Amino acid sequence: MAKQKFRTLKDGRVVPIDEGGGAKVFVAGAAIVAVVGGGTAAGIGGSASVGSGAAAEALPGNLAGDAADSLPGRSLETRKAEGKKSAKRGRKDETFSRFKLKQLKQTAKHEIDCLLNSTDRVREYLAEHRCTSLDRNLFAVGDGHGNAAVISVARVGFPKKSDAEGCEKVEEVQGSGDIKPLGAALLGLDGVKFSGHHFRSRVDGRAMVVAETETVAGQVDSGTLDALADVSVWFPKL
Repeated sequence: MAKQKFRTLKDGRVVPIDEGGGAKVFVAGAAIVAVVGGGTAAGIGGSASVGSGAAAEALPGNLAGDAADSLPGRSLETRKAEGKKSAKRGRKDETFSRFKLKQLKQTAKHEIDCLLNSTDRVREYLAEHRCTSLDRNLFAVGDGHGNAAVISVARVGFPKKSDAEGCEKVEEVQGSGDIKPLGAALLGLDGVKFSGHHFRSRVDGRAMVVAETETVAGQVDSGTLDALADVSVWFPKL
């Protein structure tokens, strides 16, 4: 089957170039949900999925047996509480093992052009309140049995704490714009878009930190995606 191609319209929507089949992109309000190959689409509040074959090739190690479970038999709330403690210490592997997941891939970028890497009202805010740094990280995690998620963590530095607090107030409103996550294509996961429905933000000194998550293969339930965002936002500057 030929690989589906996409193009971006002037209004920011991503649409398929119809060549008789393949992947499709559905636009549901502010959420863009991509489906490639054998994946399944979800509407608002759902997740983006990449077909298991594509993800298996892009995420070596996600079909290689169980990931370590450091909290066997524990509830999701307990896993989230312990994961937060691990994240605060910067222990990524330990954080992910709280959810019986392992890190499969990671990429990062340090930049200073916040305007180029933001959208809508968030971008307008940054045009009026200068940022001093932008650090973006992207992680792929999986359970070793074909189920995987991607996690974006972005940290925006400002001259003053009040600037960071003001930016978070804009950022946390659904549909108000975003600090653009690093593209999942950097991890070999073409077609994955962040919907913004599994999102957490916080202010850390003079910085605003934003974490977002999405499913990229198999099934990762909504509660776990939310919990991964809740804990990943506590990673110190990476």
